[in-house]
Amino acid sequence: MIADPFVQVRLLDLQAVDTSLNQLAHRRRSLPELALIEAADARAAEVRLKLVDAETELADLAAEQRRLEADVDTVRQRAERDQSRMTAVGVPAKEVTGLQHEVTSLARRQGILEDELLEVMERRELAETATQELTAQAGLIAEERARAESARDEVFAELDDAELKLRAERTDLAANVTPDLLALYEKVGQANGGVGAAMLRQRRCEGCRLELAGSELSSVRAAKPDQVLRCENCRRILVRTHESGL
Repeated sequence: MIADPFVQVRLLDLQAVDTSLNQLAHRRRSLPELALIEAADARAAEVRLKLVDAETELADLAAEQRRLEADVDTVRQRAERDQSRMTAVGVPAKEVTGLQHEVTSLARRQGILEDELLEVMERRELAETATQELTAQAGLIAEERARAESARDEVFAELDDAELKLRAERTDLAANVTPDLLALYEKVGQANGGVGAAMLRQRRCEGCRLELAGSELSSVRAAKPDQVLRCENCRRILVRTHESGL
C-alpha cells in the first residue's frame, strides 16, 4: 500500500486518540464505585431475604400471641363463671364439688397458657428487634449505594465529556487519512488490542517493543517514503519519523 508520509504520521496522532478512548473505556468499566454498587446490591439482597424471614416469623408470633391471649381470656372467663356459680344460692353440694375441680383444672390450664404466652411474647420481642436491625441495615446499605451511585455518575459525566472531545478530534484526524489506509489501521487495531499503528523509534517497533534486525531492517531502509510498512512480528503499521534511526 502507498500513502503520503505525512498521512502515515497522522496515524500516530489517531492512535494516540484511540488509545485515550480505550483508556477511558477501561476506566469506565473498572471504576471502584461499580464494585461498591455491586457489593451493595449483593448485601441488600441478602438482608432482604433475612428481613422477609424475620417479618414472617414476627407475623406468626403475633398471630400465636393473639391466639394464646384469646385462650387465656376464655379460660379466665370460664373460671369466673364457675366461681360465680359456686357462690350462688341454692347450688347443690355435688355440683359445687364438680365446679371446684373444674376451677382447679382451669387454673392449671391458665398457668400453662400464660407461660406459653410469656415465651411467645419474649420471642416476639426478639423478632421485633431483629426486624428493626435488619431494616436499619437495609437503610444503611441503600445510603451507601446511593453515595456510590452518585460518585459513579459524576465520574461518568466527566468521562462522557472527555470522550465527546476525543471523538470529535478523532473524526477530524480520520478525515485526513485515506480510506484504504484508515481501513487497514482499524483492521490491524482490532487484531492487536486497539493498537493499529506504532512508531518506529531507533529501529524498534513501539508496538511490540522488538528491535528490527537483519533482512527486515534492510527492507525498511530500502522502502520508499510513501510505502506503508508492517512490523513482521506484531503486524502493526510501522510509521517512520526522524526518530526511526535508519
